[in-house]
Amino acid sequence: MFKVLISDKLNDVAVELLEKEGFEVKKAWDIPKEELEHIIPDYDAIIVRSATKVKGHLLEVAKNLKVIGRAGVGLDNIDLQSARERGIKVINTPNATTNSVAELALTMILAATRRVVTGTERLRKNPSEFKKLKKALFSVEIEGKTLGIIGTGRIGSSLAVKAKALGMKTIGYDAYIKQSGVIELQSSIDKVFEKADYISLHLPLTDETRHMISDEEFEKMKTNVILINCARGGVVDEDAAYRALEKGKLAVYATDVFEKEPPKEENKLLKHPNVIMTPHIGAQTLEGNYRASVHVAEKVIEALKELK
Repeated sequence: MFKVLISDKLNDVAVELLEKEGFEVKKAWDIPKEELEHIIPDYDAIIVRSATKVKGHLLEVAKNLKVIGRAGVGLDNIDLQSARERGIKVINTPNATTNSVAELALTMILAATRRVVTGTERLRKNPSEFKKLKKALFSVEIEGKTLGIIGTGRIGSSLAVKAKALGMKTIGYDAYIKQSGVIELQSSIDKVFEKADYISLHLPLTDETRHMISDEEFEKMKTNVILINCARGGVVDEDAAYRALEKGKLAVYATDVFEKEPPKEENKLLKHPNVIMTPHIGAQTLEGNYRASVHVAEKVIEALKELK
């Protein structure tokens, strides 16, 4: 009988599917992460989201591990090379949370444009400023504006469909994807920087993409551009983003992710008035969680059955 460890919270349907196959399942999401190293040696598979880092010492002591299931898309919390060398199968659920993340990116576009967070904070602090604030928050519409999408895969394309429905023009760039039915692909990323009123990032964190948005890239963008990051924190150089905000080059930085999570208190972006931020909630929806739970359980079952 195979033993499966679930270290990050999933829908109970995942446990039900695994137990139905006769697997022994341990729900360990309430256990401190530093204690997982004492548990994992006995397990054949582990299922994680983004909180558990399957790398370093934890992976070393997982002597019986055969399958790593990632309920979600990004795999930067897993040491893929070490897993590959040990013959451990790594699977993810790339389609499960596509819509959830795309909806959050669209939410940030609208919130940044209409200055929803600023309005809420200032009105809560001083209701007597109602009329003054009404004038101060004069804004624009997103209809007719250009949205630049960096990374035109599933999430980027889903966002493009939603943005086009609201009247936005969608352009984009992807180093690997050369055709798109919903995005006007550009010959270079610089073309996107030059044309876009909004830029939304949808690509994984790799050695090639780390800090791909830094001082040089901000200088190529339009003044008062709005940058949305629902990808990975490390894709954006946060110090450079702060400098761009201070110079007025960047109107708003709307991010769901940080280079270090949780961010340290001294992170300047936390207190900047033109930053909209959420605590990595892109995939945190009822529907997305259900799909991710079902998909990852089904894939882990399939992978373990192949080992019998």
